Amino acid sequence: MKPAITETPQKKQPLLYKIITNLTFWVLIAIICGILLGHFYPDNAVKMKIIGDSFIDIIKVFIVPIIFLTIVLGISGMGNLRKVGRIGIKSLIYFEIVTTFALAIGVAVAYIIQPGKIDKAGLNIEDAGKFTSGGSSSFNWLQFFMDNITLQVLVVAIITGIALSFYSKREKAVTLLYKISDYVFKALKIVMYLAPLGAFGGMAYTVGKFGLHTLLPLGKLMLTVYVTMAIFIFVILGTIMRYYKLSILEFIKYIKAELLIVLGTSSSEAALPNIMEKLEKMGCSKSVVGLVVPTGYSFNLDGTSIYLSMSVIFLAQLYNVHLTFEEILTIIGLLMITSKGAAGVTGSGFIVLASTLTAIHKIPLEGLAFLLGVDKFMSEARALTNFIGNGVATIVISKSENEFVDPANPRIEE
Repeated sequence: MKPAITETPQKKQPLLYKIITNLTFWVLIAIICGILLGHFYPDNAVKMKIIGDSFIDIIKVFIVPIIFLTIVLGISGMGNLRKVGRIGIKSLIYFEIVTTFALAIGVAVAYIIQPGKIDKAGLNIEDAGKFTSGGSSSFNWLQFFMDNITLQVLVVAIITGIALSFYSKREKAVTLLYKISDYVFKALKIVMYLAPLGAFGGMAYTVGKFGLHTLLPLGKLMLTVYVTMAIFIFVILGTIMRYYKLSILEFIKYIKAELLIVLGTSSSEAALPNIMEKLEKMGCSKSVVGLVVPTGYSFNLDGTSIYLSMSVIFLAQLYNVHLTFEEILTIIGLLMITSKGAAGVTGSGFIVLASTLTAIHKIPLEGLAFLLGVDKFMSEARALTNFIGNGVATIVISKSENEFVDPANPRIEE
């Protein structure tokens, strides 16, 4: 009797506590409140624009330090990759090819489905002409570089990371940078607690000024992202697995417990120790697992890549901004670099989007407040795709290095 009496309240209290302390819950509440205010009191709702804009302004403060620290630490940490030579290089090549392919898929599907369009037109939210650089239609790369702080920071970060790799006191410098990075991300995490306010302001303003039909593109974006990521997992990653005579369905079944952890936390890092152990039991060598999995968490972000590229095109469609082929290639090129390290940290995806929009200088940055309303509900898809993608990458590298046991190993079916 005693266990039954004591267990009942303990089960109810944690559930309520988890709901109340879950940021997604408050973002959802904020979205509902914003929609209601926008629909019933549109004049007052339009005034809430300053709340959404203020949140975006705070996020912009983190662009430079996060991009710089992420790239520098990523490159300087590659000193460990030199110890394993060929495996490290092969891993990075694989990561870049697959994530670039994911970026391209995101752009292509966004143009095919056009989630930001209603009846072949955008929402006409705002005249985007003032966001264009104007002038000649020819693309000036030098001027483009000089006008964009993001690209300048990327170049400085790459040079600093390479120089740091050869610095005699590299370990001390890297340790210091990791501490600084930790503080920056902690500050960003605190700022992200304001996300419900940003979502409320952005949603209230949008619905208040343009009506309830503005919710349709957001629904289309969510559906498009989930469908695209499913296609990527089962078709693209499935084909890669099939090439090595393995089944993507069997692999997903094998790591189902870890996938539930990722689903519950919306972070692929939550199941990092578990997936490393599972991959070793499956047949991957310990050395390959130890190198590829942790590195993949910064360099192999398939789900994040799809989401980011699709979001940029979505916002362009929303604001009726025409992007040239060169600008699309620029977006993919920027995201190839800035998307690295964007997983596992709440709000870092918005930093990447903000830095990309700032560099392109054609799409209104205020669109991020509009995206904020549904970002939380797509984080699970990103995390799951990143997680499965890293597992497949480890298997591919192990197989290509002949460090994988017989594919018929029954342990995959455990």
